[in-house]
Amino acid sequence: MNEWPIAEVARAAGVTSRTLRHYESVGLLHPSRVAENGYRFYGETEIARLYRILALRAIDLPLPDIARALADERSLAESMRAHLAALEEARSAMGHRIAAVRSALTALEEGKTMDIEDVLAGVDDSRWEGEVRERWGDDAWERSAARRSRLTPEERRADDTRSRDVNAALREAAERGLAPDAAEFQSLVGAHHAWVGEQWGRTPEAAAYTGLGDLYVADPRFAVVYGGSERARVVRDAMAVYAASNLR
Repeated sequence: MNEWPIAEVARAAGVTSRTLRHYESVGLLHPSRVAENGYRFYGETEIARLYRILALRAIDLPLPDIARALADERSLAESMRAHLAALEEARSAMGHRIAAVRSALTALEEGKTMDIEDVLAGVDDSRWEGEVRERWGDDAWERSAARRSRLTPEERRADDTRSRDVNAALREAAERGLAPDAAEFQSLVGAHHAWVGEQWGRTPEAAAYTGLGDLYVADPRFAVVYGGSERARVVRDAMAVYAASNLR
């Protein structure tokens, strides 16, 4: 029987070996055998299963739903209906993304000033996948992606608006010169902590939340949301105060 080592399978599938091991840990895809040295190998049956997994991932189906689809021998037609519905939703989302990019391009060509959120509105959120998996683990990305996939286009727009509002409030507090431990600032940070929990699918503990604050300062892509690294430091300090007072 043909079989292939994990590195070769990962390379051909366009995923990482870590992703394949994660699929194994959640019971989604087991290797055909594990050698004495720990190397994993996959046979034709496993490759066929991986093919289905990748096809379902391509339509942003969360891993728990993929597991149910693979375990359910009944429903090729139902899987196709779900696939079709997901593709139609993706088409709708792509239409909004195209409109956002067109609007941003028109504004640039006309010399208009735009917020960074408007500039990036048409960019695919999956650009963050590798970084999220690396920093916070596979589960963090899977929970976040699953949550996002359940939203309708209208709900996604509302979700994006709330995200901008929560972060804009922190930026404004920093711009106003509020002390990190000021009651008003801490109230805004509390709302931010709740928002992060919704995005992550779990309540961030103290270490994770303060680590996020450090990232806001260290990474210019995040710092710009708060008006630059100097104001991002103020936001980070306010997050640290909140974590010390309210989180474990």
